Amino acid sequence: MSDLPFTLDQLRILRAIAIEGSFKKAAESLYLSQPALSLQIKNLEKKLNFALFERQKNTVKLTDSGQLLLRYGNRILGLCEETYRALLDLRNLQSGTLIVGASQTTGTYLVPRLIGLFRQRYPQVTIQLQVHSTRRVAWAVANGQIDIGIIGGAIPYELNDILKITPYAEDELALILPKSHSFSEVTKIKKDDLYSLQFITLDKNSTIRRVIDDILQQNEIDTRRFKIEMELNSIESIKNAVQSGLGAAFVSVSAIRKELELGLIHWAKIENVTVKRFICIIENPNRYKSKACEQFFDF
Repeated sequence: MSDLPFTLDQLRILRAIAIEGSFKKAAESLYLSQPALSLQIKNLEKKLNFALFERQKNTVKLTDSGQLLLRYGNRILGLCEETYRALLDLRNLQSGTLIVGASQTTGTYLVPRLIGLFRQRYPQVTIQLQVHSTRRVAWAVANGQIDIGIIGGAIPYELNDILKITPYAEDELALILPKSHSFSEVTKIKKDDLYSLQFITLDKNSTIRRVIDDILQQNEIDTRRFKIEMELNSIESIKNAVQSGLGAAFVSVSAIRKELELGLIHWAKIENVTVKRFICIIENPNRYKSKACEQFFDF
């Protein structure tokens, strides 16, 4: 067949819509305008003579035809990306490129230090770091867009049989308070003291917040009773809000090393409770593993 009814760009768009769940978010992730993305899908559906999506009010859902095209499209795109990596390996021999994906907090505070240590040993390797949500990183690893992912949350259940998950490190989550707070004079507080605090949190849909809520509930702490003062969209804004005396927050210890060293905030421990999560490395064992990727795992 010399004239295929779809292009690689259209398959990438289809994949992005399936991952993001909407045309708008898919367009943003691909740095396209929404009209341009919609036109590509319209042309694809016209060429195939199939409807690929069921358009609902705020979301889109793949039809059976869309699911079929996505399944084969993922294989096509993955093979193209593996081919490109193999060619780069052949050309670069001892050097190469490694694409690392990381979830938000991990990619901002932990992975850059890890990459710095790796580059000291392997300065010839070029590393690209992509910071996204845990879900997006997991799908990118599954589809071969990213070599390995370093994440702090759970992967989508549908990828459990596709990805290999290796525990890498423990990440403690600290309860931080303003230095002016009365609890800053004690090293430990009781569980019931948490219900008197004004909390600053990430959005309720964020991975870290869900992890924190799950761990606290496992320790018989009812997070539904927490007084949420405000929800912010980044760890940096949360740290600044705590420093300004606006409330308390749970954040990764890796994100507050500088603030603790400078005495800008107080880390309050909770009696008989340690809030920890596992940082894991994820890979797709069925995808091509570059020399640079093998070096990273050996490191």
